[in-house]
Amino acid sequence: MEEPPPAGSDDAGTARGDRGVKAACIENGQVLVRELPDPEPGPGQALVRTHSCGLCASDAHFLSGGQNIIDLSRRMGGPYAALDYARAFVPGHEFVGEVLDYGRGSRRTVAPGRRVTSVPIMRQGGSHAVVGFSHACPGGCGELMLLDEDFLLEIPDGLPDDHAAMIEPLAVGLEHARRGRPGSGDVALVLGCGAIGLGVVAGLALAGVAPIIAADFHAERRELALRLGAHLAIDPRDTDPYGPHAQLGGRRVNLVYENVGVPGMLQRIVEGIPFDGRIVVGGYCMEPEPLYVFAAQNKRLNIQFAGGEEPQDMDLALRSIAEGRIDVAPWLGGRIGLGGVAGAIAGLSGPEAPVRTVVDPRLA
Repeated sequence: MEEPPPAGSDDAGTARGDRGVKAACIENGQVLVRELPDPEPGPGQALVRTHSCGLCASDAHFLSGGQNIIDLSRRMGGPYAALDYARAFVPGHEFVGEVLDYGRGSRRTVAPGRRVTSVPIMRQGGSHAVVGFSHACPGGCGELMLLDEDFLLEIPDGLPDDHAAMIEPLAVGLEHARRGRPGSGDVALVLGCGAIGLGVVAGLALAGVAPIIAADFHAERRELALRLGAHLAIDPRDTDPYGPHAQLGGRRVNLVYENVGVPGMLQRIVEGIPFDGRIVVGGYCMEPEPLYVFAAQNKRLNIQFAGGEEPQDMDLALRSIAEGRIDVAPWLGGRIGLGGVAGAIAGLSGPEAPVRTVVDPRLA
């Protein structure tokens, strides 16, 4: 069979049209809709047309503190060191799209025309970048993306685009859940029931952990946690998360998942958790976090910092959603085009905000 023309060739360009790519960009702390040149895939890179992309709190972090994040990466090591804050980049790392083409020399792991998602990491073609936080690898808030063919996950027929876009945020929660090494004797507390916290609840439930306590200020999020497998959902303003719970026979938590990311949170957990407790820190705190080490030492605590998802978590998330074991439909709020991205990011943390607003760059 003759190999299709590589992306960027005259034939491939004609198939996509000659105009540039429309995208919602972050540029100097603002969201702007721009027309950019077509991304050109290199060896091992797939060119993908975005169908759906979720908006994440990390996108909002870059609007308010992007330069600080870049500076920290340059000083301490991190994936954002190559970003120029004054230069436009296309966010969006929770995506599903259709494979259009590949760069020359690629193995073409998924057939063109099929839908895929991926860990948002590029390691092919001489690049090492986070998709959606890179000038070289635009994210899902644009019409076209470049993805690493080694990480492509094919989406089964029948799974809606917006549900498939939830695979990545769910996978992050699943990764955090397993980092705590949960077992049958644990009483788990999940602090914060945004997408990641809800994913932690779902991951613990899949692992058979019981009981699971979810804590959040908002009643709607607590209800979602219960639907995903939490046994008890509390408002921490009304109930001490670390005290004995009468509904659980007076048992106390010993495994805490922090998904909030505000200064002082870790110290409050250290003070509240019992001796020999375990803490998994998943919330991204962008400010210095004070910690009295002696308090953690006196209790012999284990503090585990969780990061992003790995391919095994993406695979489990895909199967769990596709097979109906985890229902992400209640996470989904509005569906917007590129022109609505700025307003949606500004409202991500509001009390009435859905767990996820989804962007379709094909919408007007």
